[in-house]
Amino acid sequence: MPATDPDTDAEPDSATAEAPAYPSDRTVLEPDCTRCPALADSRECISWGTGDLEADVVVVGEAPGYGNPDADRWRGGNWTGKAYTSRHSGRRIRRMIDEIGYGDDAYYTNAVKCFPASEELTSNREPTPEERANCRTHLLTELEEIDPTVVLATGKHATKTVLASEDRELEGFIDSVLEPVRCERLDVWLLPILHPSYQDVWIGRLGYEPEEYLEAIGKRLDKLCE
Repeated sequence: MPATDPDTDAEPDSATAEAPAYPSDRTVLEPDCTRCPALADSRECISWGTGDLEADVVVVGEAPGYGNPDADRWRGGNWTGKAYTSRHSGRRIRRMIDEIGYGDDAYYTNAVKCFPASEELTSNREPTPEERANCRTHLLTELEEIDPTVVLATGKHATKTVLASEDRELEGFIDSVLEPVRCERLDVWLLPILHPSYQDVWIGRLGYEPEEYLEAIGKRLDKLCE
């Protein structure tokens, strides 16, 4: 099967053709969490992490999107319980991580585990600070379980969540992209990158071509994982 653009409705390329396996029960500590009533009402299921439980790299997204319940594959974590498995963002970030050599050594999860529905119900809103705080202990449990070297935070909200665990604030997200931060309490390196949904908009403003940006992520991960 020929490779296709992972951001179209066509079948994914061979590197991402198989949908990720469900997460280990070891990381699912609260299967019916209702800490956030609005999220509990809007979700179809909780989207826990999935991937190598001994991974050096944990990829953290913001929250699951609504997804597509009718898709054959890549329906999204809101319907499958598997983080970063939506047609657009999931395929793109997994392809990127595979291309820089960490496809078999990464674990994928979200800062907020449930779909935050907007008023339209099928589109997402930003998680509230309270929702991020309520869900933070779930993320910390995953990080403790996996014990990675690097947390690759995709986007502003994922970066804020990790920094909040260190009692630190994010002053400007774009300025933080690709700038490693040592998190002493978590005993990890934090590496913020652009969320795949906004990547095309911001890469040029950061002074990168797409291949240069991907190469920069790979070089920083290689250095931090030495």
